[in-house]
Amino acid sequence: MSTLVTILKGGGRYDATWVERLALGVRRHAPAFERILCLTDLPLAVAGVERVPLRHDWPAWWAKMEAFRPGLTDGPTLLCDLDTVLTGPADALAEPGLAAMEDYFHEGRISSALLRWHGDELAPLYEEFAAEPERWMSPGSCGPVPNAVHGDQVVIDHWFRRNGRSPAFIQRVHPGLLDFYDPRRDAHGPVVIFIGPSKPDTATGSVHAAWTGAAASTHSSPHS
Repeated sequence: MSTLVTILKGGGRYDATWVERLALGVRRHAPAFERILCLTDLPLAVAGVERVPLRHDWPAWWAKMEAFRPGLTDGPTLLCDLDTVLTGPADALAEPGLAAMEDYFHEGRISSALLRWHGDELAPLYEEFAAEPERWMSPGSCGPVPNAVHGDQVVIDHWFRRNGRSPAFIQRVHPGLLDFYDPRRDAHGPVVIFIGPSKPDTATGSVHAAWTGAAASTHSSPHS
C-alpha cells in the first residue's frame, strides 16, 4: 500500500487548509497513494487524511524526522512538503524504490521536500536522531556542508552518506515530473516545488488555481 506522509507543525504559517489542499491534489493527480497521513500536534480533521499525533516537540522542520518512525507504513512511502502543488498526473511518486528530490541549490545533495522509501526502511534514521536530537539539531553536527541553513535535510543527507547509501534522484528517475515555481510563467507541473519566498498561497495563475481547487471546478463546470 502506497502512503503519502506530510507534516503539520503548529505555530507556523501552515494550517489545516494546506493539508486539505495537498490531499485534494493527491486524490486528483496521484490516486496511486492509497493513504494520506498527516503527523501533527494540532486537532486536525481533514476528510481522507489520517491524523497521527507527533510524539516529540521538535521545532519547525525538525518535526519531519518523525516521518521515519517505525510502524507508520508498510509499503512505498513518500514524505511530501505541504507547499507542493500537483497540476497533472503524478502517480510516479507512488512507485517503489528509495528516491529523493535532488537539492535545487546543491547538486548531488538530498532535499527532504520529496523523499521516498519503503515501510520501516528508514526507522534507524529516526531512532538515531531521537536518541540525541539536541546534538543533531546543532549546526556543525554533520561536519562541513554546503548548506547555508542547518536543517533536517542536512542531517538526512549526512546519514545516508555516512551509511554508504545513495537514494536515486527523482529528477533523474522521472525526468519532467518535477517543476520549480517561477512567477514569470504560468504553465507548471505536474509536480510543482516551491523554492525561496514563493509559496502556493502567494502564487498566481494556473498554479494558484490548482492549489485552491479552482482549476478542477472550472474544468468540471457544465458551462466551461
